[in-house]
Amino acid sequence: MDDGRLVKMGALDVSKVVHGRQGWRLLTCMWLHAGVVHLLINMLCLLFIGVRLEQEFGFVRVAAVYLVSGLGGSLTSALFIRSSVSVGASGALFGLVGSMLSELITNWSLYANKVAALVSLVAVIAVNLALGVLPRVDNFAHIGGFLSGFLLGFVVFIRPQFAWLINNQNQQRRVVAAAGAAAAPTAPGAGASRRRRRNKHKTYQYVLWVAAAALLVAGFAAAAALLFRGYDASRHCSWCRYLSCVPTRRWRCDASPTICTPTQREDTLSLLCEGSGRNRTYVVAGASQDRISDLCNQLCT
Repeated sequence: MDDGRLVKMGALDVSKVVHGRQGWRLLTCMWLHAGVVHLLINMLCLLFIGVRLEQEFGFVRVAAVYLVSGLGGSLTSALFIRSSVSVGASGALFGLVGSMLSELITNWSLYANKVAALVSLVAVIAVNLALGVLPRVDNFAHIGGFLSGFLLGFVVFIRPQFAWLINNQNQQRRVVAAAGAAAAPTAPGAGASRRRRRNKHKTYQYVLWVAAAALLVAGFAAAAALLFRGYDASRHCSWCRYLSCVPTRRWRCDASPTICTPTQREDTLSLLCEGSGRNRTYVVAGASQDRISDLCNQLCT
């Protein structure tokens, strides 16, 4: 599907987000895909990852991680990639994977095969991020989504410690047993015993919860403020472009920018793509800026 049509449907176009104040594109772009293959790959990944998380933590918490991660991926992409259109749910999917890693860390004591689970999960993350350096893959969305999901996982996927669960189950059994049995009179103080009250969560879980929540809120606030001020992060980080694409002999990473020089003459509009040198004349009378932008995207991509 061409970029012009995707932009009309709500794709992430940084110029429209910043100058047109169309911030809603940061969310709508994650529901669009460049084609059937792109859609199928993402939906298969969502099936394998999302079902397992939803069975353990429920729809609401998983949906929250998915949406927040998608937004985080869009913000990161918009800060670093200014000249291309971005669509897809990959940022949200990477957020789910990131939340699986933070869930493993914060609930470390509950797992039996801790090291094996950690190594396998880190390997999956590393391979998928490495694939993001291929051309026409928005790895900044992957990285932003992963970090967002990783931080949010500490907040929404925290579990009670095992000892607290056992103690809570024992208390429930005692309550049921006491309710079903006749209360026999006993001497004051007889049978009384002190039971150690166990905390529901461990101290390190609370520390991770607070730190992750603070970093997540601060990161989103800073990213949104910089984006709507027109900040271009790629100009201040010369090596960051290699996080999204590494040039080799087989491919190049310098995509032609979608910038055109328009010439309007009565009922015709001539466009010259500054990146590739392509030019074309359209029969359009009084074309609006949005129409010119759409035609420019079609011509230059």
